[in-house]
Amino acid sequence: MDASATHLSDRADDTAAGQVLGLLAGLVSAADWVITYWYVPMAAALVVWGIGEMVVRRLARKASAERMALELVPTRHFDPGLEEIFRRGVQLARASTSMPWWAPRRSKAVQIRLRADGSSPLRYRIEGPAGGERLLSITPFGPAVTVKRARPLADKPRKHVVRAEFILRGKPTAPLRDVPLDPDPLQPLIDAVCDLRAELGDLAEVRLDIQRAPKWTLRARRVQLMTDARRRERREAQRAARWMRHDAGGVEDSLAWHVQQLLGGKQSGGGRRLVMPPVPRRVDPQEALGKLAEDDHLVRVQLLVMCASNTEGRAEARLGQLQAAFDVFGGGSRWAMRGWLVGPWRFGADRWPSRRAFERRWNLRHCQPPRPNWVRLEELTGLLKPPTVHCRLPLLPADLPTFEFGNPELLLQGIYRAPGGRRRLVATYATETLFEVGVGKAGGGKTERALAQAIGWAHAAGGGLLFVDPHRDSWPRALPFLAHDTLMQRIALIDLNAHGPAPQLSSWNPLGMHQDQVAHEVVEATADAFASALGWDDASAPRALTILTAALAVLVAINETACRAGRPEDQATVFHVRALLTDPVFRTAALAAVEGCLDEETRSWWQTMFPVLPADSFAVVLNPLTRLAANPVTRAFLGQPAGVYNIRAAMDSKMIVWVCPGGNGPTDRLITALLARDLLRAVRSRRDTPEAQRAPFRPYFDELITLTGAAPETIAAMFEDFRKYRVHVHGMTQLLARLPAPVRLSLVQNASTLASTAGSQSAIAAITAEWGEHPSPALVAALDRYEHYISLTVNGRRTGPVQITGPHLDEVFADYARPRQTAALERAAQAKAGAAPLHQLTAQAAGQLARVSGFLAQHIPATPAAWTQKGYQ
Repeated sequence: MDASATHLSDRADDTAAGQVLGLLAGLVSAADWVITYWYVPMAAALVVWGIGEMVVRRLARKASAERMALELVPTRHFDPGLEEIFRRGVQLARASTSMPWWAPRRSKAVQIRLRADGSSPLRYRIEGPAGGERLLSITPFGPAVTVKRARPLADKPRKHVVRAEFILRGKPTAPLRDVPLDPDPLQPLIDAVCDLRAELGDLAEVRLDIQRAPKWTLRARRVQLMTDARRRERREAQRAARWMRHDAGGVEDSLAWHVQQLLGGKQSGGGRRLVMPPVPRRVDPQEALGKLAEDDHLVRVQLLVMCASNTEGRAEARLGQLQAAFDVFGGGSRWAMRGWLVGPWRFGADRWPSRRAFERRWNLRHCQPPRPNWVRLEELTGLLKPPTVHCRLPLLPADLPTFEFGNPELLLQGIYRAPGGRRRLVATYATETLFEVGVGKAGGGKTERALAQAIGWAHAAGGGLLFVDPHRDSWPRALPFLAHDTLMQRIALIDLNAHGPAPQLSSWNPLGMHQDQVAHEVVEATADAFASALGWDDASAPRALTILTAALAVLVAINETACRAGRPEDQATVFHVRALLTDPVFRTAALAAVEGCLDEETRSWWQTMFPVLPADSFAVVLNPLTRLAANPVTRAFLGQPAGVYNIRAAMDSKMIVWVCPGGNGPTDRLITALLARDLLRAVRSRRDTPEAQRAPFRPYFDELITLTGAAPETIAAMFEDFRKYRVHVHGMTQLLARLPAPVRLSLVQNASTLASTAGSQSAIAAITAEWGEHPSPALVAALDRYEHYISLTVNGRRTGPVQITGPHLDEVFADYARPRQTAALERAAQAKAGAAPLHQLTAQAAGQLARVSGFLAQHIPATPAAWTQKGYQ
């Protein structure tokens, strides 16, 4: 029995051994076949791989066709926090998985596109799966960022194109540098494209693809990193043990050690003393894996860059600038351009074999980085948001138009210096520049900039303008640049300075009716001008206002009668208010002649109220008129029956009118108030003209402190109302704080353009406060002459504040200067204004009372008793 069992066991062992030998022989035979016919399995593997890749590419192409694009436009005060940016990154990572189940991993990505092509400093777009649109449209940035559906971008072919792919180099577990939010991390990228020129075909685009990290690949990488870390620790422990044994042996063999043994009475034992080798240190997973230790918020990224231009060398230079910009993010890990450099040639995304793969990923938005490129969302903080308030954006022609000589749609603003050093004349659109305010110290360049703008407007648009300068300095400065035959017939000079041996002076009758004014509007404008200049109101001087209004109503009625009779040369002026109030004969004749033209209330006042007024009640009205009459210039200017000055006609015919009131004394302020109120009346009278037929007109007010001292409410009303009538005011002042409160509030509230030159910090603080203290008052106060900080309105959005250089006439308009024709222009401007010798106008004004009295005598009713008994005496 035992022998039989033993025999069966031996047979079983022989069978198993035979099977093993047979298996080994089969394996050897198979290996020999594979070695002999290696190309057959290789070909089969390639076929399987090719078919699989073809299927994956087709599915990825189909998935990529179902993508959407959003454009994010931040406001100028966009200032997000780290938490908001982090939440945006979580949204992007989540949206990358919003794909059908069959979509390959390479198509499951969200792409951030940073693009500069000349239309804006940097366009920020998000492209991702169509299923993630709702998730991506609602951002944690709130109303500070506008999210809108973006249109597809079609680029024209450029002659020179360079491509680059950036990969992470350095320690794979180390993070990128923690870049602060102030200044904006995007600033280096924006600086790299700040000198981009659209007319040369320049284009720069950065694409960052974000997708969730594949977990199985991440686990394998962690195992590899931990294995490498343990291997390094073992090597370090072995190296330390060798050095310890070496050091111990050296000590025991030394003479000092033996002497110590003899002196201590110790006998050396057999053999050397035992040296305990160091134990390998336990590997800390957090330390070994670094940023790869946790799955949360870990993503894989792909960074592609493309630059193009129609000019040789510009695309390569742009790529070098962008490469330097990405160096800012370098820390333990850094962005480095993929490829290798061989002499002057770089083998990378622009050359075979990488170029085809680059273009496929670029066109189809596939994320297939050659290296893992794993980063945490915190490392991408600077790229997960649009430019913030801490970013200094260049002003491209699309943001601030370039001024073109002869273009009627543009209004010159100054000279902008780009970060790259290129200078260009910039402008705003005339239709959007409704009101302008310029502030700064005397001599800073406010008037020079306004003159350049006015001269450009006169030449390019053929537009009408009014330049009010109390000091007259602007007229001789602008004279050479306006001395053109095409402009001479449109320019009128109203100069009340009366300088020279034979001064020429224009004339104006504020009460004149020969220009088809409305009677009650003329009365109201003149009375309001006196009240504004003299500080009258219904509480402080009700009697003076009543007396003056009643007197003006009678004189205007006389002028209406004279014009209907075809005798405008017999019209009354403001100086006849005195005769009307103090001369019974003239008053009786005047009231009798115009009795049918006065309303019932006015007639009743003259019948019942005037006779009981005390004599001293007229002094407050007569005093300012006496001062006006005592000055030969103002008497000559206001004392003519049919003056030539007509601002409404000047607006409608696009004239260029220069008005120099002559100073800032009490009499000058009254003249200024009359002119300002008449301008307000004339502009409001444009309501009788359809809006499309109202010719644009631009009043320029130099020295607003002087002008508003005479008519504060009138100037404030201009900044509030004139836009409706296509009249756009430009004001300049040294101190905004010295303006009356109504004017100051209206200026700042409605200003399309707000500019400031240098000045004291306290004076400039009112302007910088409107800009949010960016720039600070100290920075504006340190500006050089002709330098301005300015905020503008372009395409409905506020641009700036940005620093510009004020245009200098001798530089910008050098080709327009005609110094030899200045004398001819001055003569033409005076002739257009109807200027006459001062002595002649003075004599005519002195005799005007007699002419009016003669006219009234001819129009008195036939029965004198009927009107002499009504109590007008």
